[in-house]
Amino acid sequence: MNKVDVIRAWKDPVYRARLSREEIAGLPDHPSGLLELDEGLLKEVAGAATLTTYKTCTAYTSSQARGCCK
Repeated sequence: MNKVDVIRAWKDPVYRARLSREEIAGLPDHPSGLLELDEGLLKEVAGAATLTTYKTCTAYTSSQARGCCK
């Protein structure tokens, strides 16, 4: 597979879906590598781990104790 096709396979899911198993197995690893995040970290980043008691409170205002959420 030439360089252009490899890059297209990395970027284009429709093109990649049309490749055979052998072609997919022959692709080199993506230069950015594989990234896996655990469920707890994803929830924290998404804000699911932050509990507030009032709708206008944020984690920042709550932690700074400027009269919010008290």
